[in-house]
Amino acid sequence: MADRRIRITVGKITAEAVLNGSQTAAAVWDALPLKIAGQTWGDEIYFGIPVKAKAENARAVVEMGDLAYWPPGSAFCIFYGPTAASQGDEIRPASPVNVFGRVLGDPTVFKPVRSGATVRVERA
Repeated sequence: MADRRIRITVGKITAEAVLNGSQTAAAVWDALPLKIAGQTWGDEIYFGIPVKAKAENARAVVEMGDLAYWPPGSAFCIFYGPTAASQGDEIRPASPVNVFGRVLGDPTVFKPVRSGATVRVERA
């Protein structure tokens, strides 16, 4: 399958990302494009999306730059540093998430984003 690349834009901030081969990634890809007000939780942006997916290799700790789906809230999550649940340097979601992609380049470009900012996600 060809690389499924997406573009994430928040105000003047743009980052490209690549989706993995998971079922969750396919469901997110099929739901694009999205334009939704995001919320922040520590160094994470999240927003509800019209995708229903079950836990798929769900992880309690993720890596900087991971894109993940949070099943309890049907949410798209962008991780760029520690969250409110992190201990030490780890990046810990509120509960286990399905990692479905990665930001290409430096994910900390999202640090200036504030809750309520509109997040656009589209195929690149």
